[in-house]
Order: sequence, then C-alpha cells, then structure tokens
Amino acid sequence: MIFDPKPIILLIAGSLAGAAMADEAEIDAKVSLELNAIKTSEGKCTLTFLVINGRARKIEKAVYETVLFDSDGQVDRLTLFDFGTLPAGRPRVRQFAVPGTTCENLGQILINGVHACAAPELSEDACETGLQLRTRTDIEVTG
Repeated sequence: MIFDPKPIILLIAGSLAGAAMADEAEIDAKVSLELNAIKTSEGKCTLTFLVINGRARKIEKAVYETVLFDSDGQVDRLTLFDFGTLPAGRPRVRQFAVPGTTCENLGQILINGVHACAAPELSEDACETGLQLRTRTDIEVTG
C-alpha cells in the first residue's frame, strides 16, 4: 500500500486557513487597546497596554489624547500616549510611566480622542472608528 500525503496536507492547510480566518474575525478590522497591567514604583504608575491594529495595513503613528482621573473621579491630568507604529494584525505592548501618582490613586482612563494618526494606506479615521477598549485591571478604561 502506498501512502499519499496530499489529503492530509490539504486537511491541515484547510484547518490552518480556518484558524487564520477566525483570528482575523476576532481582530475585526479595528484598533484594540487593553490596559493589561499596572505597577507602582518609585513614585510613578506604569501603565502597560496591549494594542492590536486589526486593520489591513499598518498604522505608522497612533497618538491618543488621554485623560487620567483619580480614584475620586476628578481629572488628575490630560496627556498624550504615543503608541508609535502598529503593524497590521499583530499585537504590541506599550508602557507609559505616569510620574507623581500611584496606580492605586487612578480610577479611570478616558481615551478622549485621537491626537495624531498616520496611516496613509487607510482611511483618515483608522485609529478611532470602532476603537475597542478593555482593561484587566481595577482602573476603568473608557472612550
């Protein structure tokens, strides 16, 4: 009996293609920002974000105007978070150190809007339309 590997290869290729399509469906052609971790040290709060550009093309620069609220709901500061270059369909981790506060003193982060978005191969609103916000911390993230 002769073994023909073609049907198995086609089956595996089909499964991989299905998995790739599932991943693309999850990304859903949006930018996703997740506050993944926080850490207080040396008088500052370090915010760690997981960001995924689910668009079909890379975003060369994404800068978000961000408002930080203290645990009492008052505005602590308005700042810009520069997420830099975001390749298409690939996760990136970005960290921002916020001096003069502890993470315990922060209650909410508001993504107030897009300050800059350079994505020449995408629409003008590529950084903002459908922006998905999540948190894995006690700090609420809204937009």
